[in-house]
Order: sequence, then C-alpha cells, then structure tokens
Amino acid sequence: MKGECLCGAVMFEIEGELPNLYQCHCSLCRKATGSNANAATFVEGKCFHWISGQSNICSFQKPTGYRSDFCSGCGSPVPNRLRDTDLIWVPAGLLDEMAVAQVAVHLHFSSSALWAQESNSCVRLAGGPDSLESLKQALQRE
Repeated sequence: MKGECLCGAVMFEIEGELPNLYQCHCSLCRKATGSNANAATFVEGKCFHWISGQSNICSFQKPTGYRSDFCSGCGSPVPNRLRDTDLIWVPAGLLDEMAVAQVAVHLHFSSSALWAQESNSCVRLAGGPDSLESLKQALQRE
C-alpha cells in the first residue's frame, strides 16, 4: 500500500496488511488536523518505507511530547515514529487505497467537538455541491 501528502512530495509505502484505524478526538488532534478527529494507525517500522520527500518534512513538538510532522510544501500531516518505539504513526487520509481497514477505536471521545456529533438532519451529498450557491443554501440554518 502506498501513500503520499497532498502535493505528492512526501511518499511512502507499507508492506503487509494495514491494521485497523483509530480516531482520536482530543483537542490536540483536532487542532493538528483542522477536523473533528485524527484518523490513523500504527505500523511496525520494518513494514514502513519512505519512497521520497523526507527532506520536505518539518516537525513540531510540544513539551508534553505530542509531535506533529508535516510536509513543508502542502502542510499535510505525514507519518512519524511514535516516541521511542518501533511503531510508525500513519495518517489514514494519506493512503492511496484503503484495504479492509476500518475504524476500530475512538480515543478521547468524551472531548469530541460538539459540532462533530452526528445529526440525522444534515444534508448528505454523494459528491461536491453543484455550485457555490447550492453549498451556501445547504449551510443556511432552517
């Protein structure tokens, strides 16, 4: 399985089967992704290989140890080694093809963003909106 950042500069591959995914809903992961959760998995170091772009990777680390690696060109989060282990953290959104992996665990669910809670009344589109105007209409509160 291969993966890459948004601009394609950072590329990697994973050998073997992909473990199931987790989603972390903590405030740090929400801020790092700009989304309601961080979807990722961990793979053993021996199964992970860089193809290109390691020189494009920048890192940010909080004093607590929380680390975020990202592509300097496009800002996409990219894989990084989990502290002093042999595990590589892999953001699920970078993978070109999702095999049979599924979200198996939700972490820090109690600190989920209120706006991320499922709503049966929200508009669901199979693709993008037909126009900016149709998106604006869908976002209007009733």
